[in-house]
Amino acid sequence: MADKRDYYEVLGVAKGASDDEIKKAFRKKAKMYHPDLHPDDKTAEEKFKEVNEAYEVLSDKDKKARYDQFGHAGVDPGYGAGSAGGGYGGVYTGGIDIDDILNSFFGGMGGVGRRQANPNAPRRGTDIEAKCTLSFEEAAKGCHKTITFQRIDNCDECGGSGAKKGTSPKTCSACGGTGQVRISSRSPMGIFQTTRACDACGGRGRVVENPCPRCDGKGRIRKTREEEIDFPAGIDEGQSINIRGKGNAGINHGPAGDLYVTVEVRPHSIFERKGNDVYCELPLTFAQACLGAEVTVPTLDGKVSYNVHEGTQPGDRFRLKGKGIQSLNGRGKGDQYVTVTIEVPKNLTKRQKELLQEFEGTATERNYQKRKGFIDKLKELFED
Repeated sequence: MADKRDYYEVLGVAKGASDDEIKKAFRKKAKMYHPDLHPDDKTAEEKFKEVNEAYEVLSDKDKKARYDQFGHAGVDPGYGAGSAGGGYGGVYTGGIDIDDILNSFFGGMGGVGRRQANPNAPRRGTDIEAKCTLSFEEAAKGCHKTITFQRIDNCDECGGSGAKKGTSPKTCSACGGTGQVRISSRSPMGIFQTTRACDACGGRGRVVENPCPRCDGKGRIRKTREEEIDFPAGIDEGQSINIRGKGNAGINHGPAGDLYVTVEVRPHSIFERKGNDVYCELPLTFAQACLGAEVTVPTLDGKVSYNVHEGTQPGDRFRLKGKGIQSLNGRGKGDQYVTVTIEVPKNLTKRQKELLQEFEGTATERNYQKRKGFIDKLKELFED
């Protein structure tokens, strides 16, 4: 008995803790080590006994006073003085509602003895996901595609029963068809009853004595399926189409789950999408940018002509209204934004160089406003 821990240490409170603090600490520790949460765990069971013993003493005013004065000898007959009181023969609660503690264990469901779901009731099948890759244009304009995917169907040999053709499953004798068995366990707080899945039938409530050879008694098999899908105009990367009833088959004749087809969009060599707007770059020659020109601009609706103005600068952007992507709700279209890039010519001939030098010799600050502003700032900087 000399190896007993200090009761205050067991509950994790200071020696001068109030009754409320002791009570809260006990509830916390009781939940932590309760045997129903740790079946077959001897360590947790011993911890729970220790917590219960500590609270039995510290929640009683007289016992607590004797313990504070004489230690364990003041409350434990094994030390030759005093009396330990209730011991472990019954359920000592110290004013705590045990049902309240159990409710916190089992999510407020009434804990022990609550009604279990019928394992043979129809259950909806699970949802599944498939992916489909579309081109940039297909996503923008909409398309019709056939996708291939795998799902779990009822076995066509046994109809989903799992039993060999001509036979049928039998009600499990161990659980009476409930799929659950009741387990009784003794703890310092009394005898508790819990339920768990029946080992004999695996929680199904039925036993297949003659399994179907096609599905090995499972009643379900994985199959490859095809589905035709209409993807609407404007669908984007990561968005999904929901096809009801095309997911995994239900259990016990329950409805099938849904199929979610997630879209992946291949990048385009020219266009980039942001929302319902389309972006692209348009390279111009040096002469086109200087003099202005009528140029051809690619769009999702085909080629269009556009007049770039004289003196167009690198990075200038213009908008083609309504040349973007159709909104998914069908209300309007985005725009297309075209950013100008100017390509500096390479591999010049001698004559081309002479012409450029001649042009450069006639150019003035009026022709290069940005350069003029930059030189002015340099002058101000070095003058300072």
